[in-house]
Amino acid sequence: MSGENCACGGNPALIYTCSGAADVGELADRSARQLSRDDKCAMSCLAGIGGNISGFIKSTEGADKILVIDGCPLACARKTLEEKGLTNFKHIMITELGFKKGQTEVNQENIAMICEKAVDLLGFCKSL
Repeated sequence: MSGENCACGGNPALIYTCSGAADVGELADRSARQLSRDDKCAMSCLAGIGGNISGFIKSTEGADKILVIDGCPLACARKTLEEKGLTNFKHIMITELGFKKGQTEVNQENIAMICEKAVDLLGFCKSL
């Protein structure tokens, strides 16, 4: 990729993701890592938010765009940000896209589908 960031000239978008033990958690995590590798977002540390690390919280407060990807309806990633008063983000729930916990294959096709949804949701300048 050309290094163009996903905020179209502003600060890079941040992405936080579920990394749960279920297949949908793995799909969420691997999709976020793909977006980061493709220079669509800067993946950040959800544990840093949950651990109340001020640098992570301040970076999130200053981000132009934030994406949260959760694997299942427990929405652990979303709730972690909301507990710290961080609510200005877009949210993807893997199970709302037709994937089923315990029945989802984690493969490049499914990762690409989640990444495309993220690109559309945040209005990135270019597609994957």
